[in-house]
Amino acid sequence: MTINKYQAKYYAYELSKKASSDSSEKFGATLLDAKVELNPHQVEAALFAFKSPYSKGAILADEVGLGKTIEAGILLSQFWAERKRRILIICPSALRKQWLNELVDKFYLKAEVIDNISFNKKSKAGIVNPFDSTDTIKICSYQFARKKAEEIQLTSWNLVVLDEAHYLRNVYKFGNVTAKTIQNAIRDYKKVLLTATPLQNRLDELYGLVSFIDPEIFGDIKSFRRNFVLESGSRDIEGLRERLSQVVHRTLRRDVREFVPYRERIPITQQFTPTEEEQDLYNKVLDYLRQENTYAFPAAQRHLMQSVIFKLLGSSSFAVGKTLEALIKRLKQLLENSKVVEDDLYELLLSEYENLDDEKDELEEEEQEPELNEITLEDKIAIEAEIKQLEEFLVLANRIEHNQKGESLLIALEKGFAKLKEIGARDKALIFTESTRTQQYLFERLSKEKYAGRILLFNGNNADALSSQIYKDWLADEKNAGKITGSKAVDIRQALVDAFRSDQYQIMIATEAAAEGINLQFCSMIVNYDLPWNPQRVEQRIGRCHRYGQEFDVVVVNFLNASNAVEARVFELLEKKFRLFEGVFGSSDEVLGTIENGVDFEKRIVEVYKKCRTKEEIDAYFEQLEREFAAERDEAIREVQTILFENFEVPVIERLRITLSETRVFLEKFEKWLWELIRFYLHQKAKFIYDDYTFILDNGEKYTLNKNREDAKRLLLNGPIAQKFIEQAKKEHTPLAHLEFNFSGQNKKYQELENLQSKRGFLKVSQLNVSSEIESHSVLIFAGLTDANEQLNDEICRFILSLDSKVFPGNHRIQLDEIEGLHTKIKQERLKYLEDTDAALMQREFMKFHNWADDRIAFLEAELKEAKKEERELTRASMQEGLSSAEVLELQEKLNKTKRKVSRLKREMFEREDEINEQRDQMIAEAKNKLNRTITEEEIFTISFELV
Repeated sequence: MTINKYQAKYYAYELSKKASSDSSEKFGATLLDAKVELNPHQVEAALFAFKSPYSKGAILADEVGLGKTIEAGILLSQFWAERKRRILIICPSALRKQWLNELVDKFYLKAEVIDNISFNKKSKAGIVNPFDSTDTIKICSYQFARKKAEEIQLTSWNLVVLDEAHYLRNVYKFGNVTAKTIQNAIRDYKKVLLTATPLQNRLDELYGLVSFIDPEIFGDIKSFRRNFVLESGSRDIEGLRERLSQVVHRTLRRDVREFVPYRERIPITQQFTPTEEEQDLYNKVLDYLRQENTYAFPAAQRHLMQSVIFKLLGSSSFAVGKTLEALIKRLKQLLENSKVVEDDLYELLLSEYENLDDEKDELEEEEQEPELNEITLEDKIAIEAEIKQLEEFLVLANRIEHNQKGESLLIALEKGFAKLKEIGARDKALIFTESTRTQQYLFERLSKEKYAGRILLFNGNNADALSSQIYKDWLADEKNAGKITGSKAVDIRQALVDAFRSDQYQIMIATEAAAEGINLQFCSMIVNYDLPWNPQRVEQRIGRCHRYGQEFDVVVVNFLNASNAVEARVFELLEKKFRLFEGVFGSSDEVLGTIENGVDFEKRIVEVYKKCRTKEEIDAYFEQLEREFAAERDEAIREVQTILFENFEVPVIERLRITLSETRVFLEKFEKWLWELIRFYLHQKAKFIYDDYTFILDNGEKYTLNKNREDAKRLLLNGPIAQKFIEQAKKEHTPLAHLEFNFSGQNKKYQELENLQSKRGFLKVSQLNVSSEIESHSVLIFAGLTDANEQLNDEICRFILSLDSKVFPGNHRIQLDEIEGLHTKIKQERLKYLEDTDAALMQREFMKFHNWADDRIAFLEAELKEAKKEERELTRASMQEGLSSAEVLELQEKLNKTKRKVSRLKREMFEREDEINEQRDQMIAEAKNKLNRTITEEEIFTISFELV
């Protein structure tokens, strides 16, 4: 079958129409392009975010592991497709690259990280505000957003996404500078907050998060506390649930088990004991880092760099040796120049420890220590002594040829592979280290064993000879044509992942670069050779393999230094308190939610190393730390959370089934329409592989709609090829004509059509475009009538237009008056439905404003009521018999003071009530104006038809 220009034009309008906010068809085009599995709860969440055109956003609060990033990605793709491309993502710095990779890999969206370096580079190039452009989605950290709040505020964002938004839940508290600054900067823009933990220890936190989205949901913090937080037992929890239902969407794991299979984590602990030489090196460097005065570190970054060396100490003697060389080099430069010089210590440490940039960005500004400008004689003597000290350490480090920890890795791998064989998983292992030097050591050590030739490296540069060759071969393989993005950094990552997936490689040794945004669900073993102190980073690592699509349980191997008391206590926290290493989901929402910032947690561990010498001191410190970070929450809060966020399972599951069914139908339709449109315009310029939705252009370029095919480029509905032909089809000249549709020749029976008395009739198709300040959408109107005067519904009209057909021009048989009359009637029905929908939308919005005003007035009334009650009690007390003159005077003074308070509150009540009502009325008027709609109509075509 090849369609004609009438069908091409109709398909083009179907493919380009804008669905309304509450339509499950809204994300059909977006999901067609996205390289993600269709999960109905994610579509539901994305629909919820802007189900009303009045919506200022939403809090998407699915439990851990359900894919809130995908939900946000669906929304971002939709905005991008609608040409609303000023989009900002604010997230913890450790997640910036992950967001970048997810958007590129899964949604084909252009994005960039904005940080100090890129911002300054753009500024020097003459770009006034690097945030203000529509060529890429912007990603930045919370700390950078605070620093650049003015530039962010001056950009007219279409959408702002805030990941791990529980960082902001205390915005209502005085002194929370970061949260308050960001709130003010993005106040006027639509927002989506992502958090698995909308509520931790206080109901006030809900007020904080909701106020980020919509400050009119609740009156203010005082009225919120009075209505919902008081411990008197009169809290209106059902009222709170009703208000939250407008803005918070939460799916529970148990709701989606039918759609999303999950696997367990199996922990293995590999203990080791360093040799005497290793322990000697460790103790000496540790004592050096504890010294009050050292010259090797730049004052502005002293604590950050010392923190890195504490971590490298636990990695390998080879990592420490490389770092010692860098410190010695800097000290010698100080002596040679007799003053502080620009040095490359930061770059040297960054090449060794790739997470340095993220941690630097995450830390608040360090207290500036005075930097040495001129080196005194006393300084020189101290620096020479420090050099001698470090050179002794370096000699010791270079003398160590083998690390006991490295030898223990051989044992750990044997244990892990045995477990994989037992559960039937592939024998692949992903080994994480925090040091590039340790990475190289492990590669060389394992290459001496049976793993030779079966090991890959993965780091921030991927510049080693093996990775470069793999990348070169990957580019040359035509099977990968559809994956090539043109960005070497992105493509080499994909090449290494594909190589690891193959049977040729068994082990990937990775730095933290592999913890961000790559999917390795074909691997079922994670080895934490160096275990991060940040629980969120540990969870992120394990999530590379323990994720949706994993077919087997995941083995998690952790190394533990048996002679290190601090490391043992950190491991105990991560294992028992944060519960990272076992279970179906790893760490729970409640646990991760207690950690406001994983870098802050790391800083506390560095403190232990600096301050604690004895086991007793270490134990005491960790006991205090456990009390601070314990996930012990008030039982009453747990009960309230259950009422507020848990759903009734059966209705939720049924709704998800419907969403899944509807969305699949739309995807099938969109895919068919696009395929037929491409065939119509390229039928003489391309070779088509019909059963695989793939075509090859005359120039050899291969495109496909098949998401499983990797040797062709994806044909994207929102890509240049499809958009070109959609626009061309919409301009086709389609005058009055007669079309014969082949009904008998198609395989599928359509009972409703077979039951019609007449198989001849008339059909008019047009599009209504509905736009207002806050929403634009379009509706296709089908007016179908048979010769026997039988009205055809939309579904029958769509079916007829999908049949193979022939066009006969110049038809004069069409009864224009009848078809126009029917078309006018259907259009009026649609407009009436739109009017009724608008009324319901405004009713909900107006009720929100009334609630807001009532909250604030009720608080004033309660204050006045309390003051009057106090006045009555004092009046009674002052009239008691037997009072002394002093008591009479004291009571009278209190009574006078209370009477003045009552008078003041009465005046305030009178003034504030009018003011609040005026504000409410203004909000209602503005809301009404926002929905003033402009309606235009485009005729697509009018035809007569016959089914043959």
